[in-house]
Amino acid sequence: MNYTQARSFTYEIFAPRLGGRLGAAFDWGIMGLIVINIIAVLLETVDPIAATYGRELYLIEIISVSVFTIEYLAHVWSIIETRKYDNPVLGRIRFIFTPLMIIDLLAILPFYLASIFAVDTRFLRAMRLVRVIRLLKIARYSESIRSFATVLRSQKEKLVVAAAMNLILLVLSSSIMYQLEHNAQPELFSSIPATLWWGAMTLTTVGYGDMYPVTQGGQVAGSLIAVFGIGLFALPASILAAGFIEDSQATDDNVCPHCGEELSQNK
Repeated sequence: MNYTQARSFTYEIFAPRLGGRLGAAFDWGIMGLIVINIIAVLLETVDPIAATYGRELYLIEIISVSVFTIEYLAHVWSIIETRKYDNPVLGRIRFIFTPLMIIDLLAILPFYLASIFAVDTRFLRAMRLVRVIRLLKIARYSESIRSFATVLRSQKEKLVVAAAMNLILLVLSSSIMYQLEHNAQPELFSSIPATLWWGAMTLTTVGYGDMYPVTQGGQVAGSLIAVFGIGLFALPASILAAGFIEDSQATDDNVCPHCGEELSQNK
């Protein structure tokens, strides 16, 4: 196997959904390691577990960082096998600054920073918690998460409009409630910005109970605002549902109904 063949083989193995059975095994192995790593990060915050199994948790960290580093370098080295990044220098530089590669870098960077530089314990704990970002690495290997990102991009205009409407409703409802409740509860509804907390909790139907109207006008307005909030805050969910249906139909049109293989399109 020459240099070019080795690079092509590496690209297929490390690229999600490529490389046959070996590539699929590697994909599942990476996802399993990510899950194990996140569990280890969570357990490190439990003092008795960290004191008893600190060596084992650190061993998991070393193994994880080693595998993730090899994966990162393999992606950068072999990416020029694709037409989009075929330039040996500029292509790799552009690829390094893609969102998924930035996530991959952030997944391993805290370990090396903590190992190279002398840092205080507070900064070290903060850097360790950054490792939770490794959970985002699953987006590279999960078809469902990639589909969700596709839907977000395709429906972004509608989602922005829905978010703007929710923000307008939040400000209006908080302003109305401030006018109705300020005299009765000046310590709670002290200003419109302070009332925004009540508006957000009411519109999202959480209602912690730390702020609630006591006047008749405020109670009537609060009931109406809660009802409007249920409908308006459900709007983004319906937009996403429609986007998933469209994405599923588009995917089905490109897949053979008999064998399930992707159909080639002649351009």
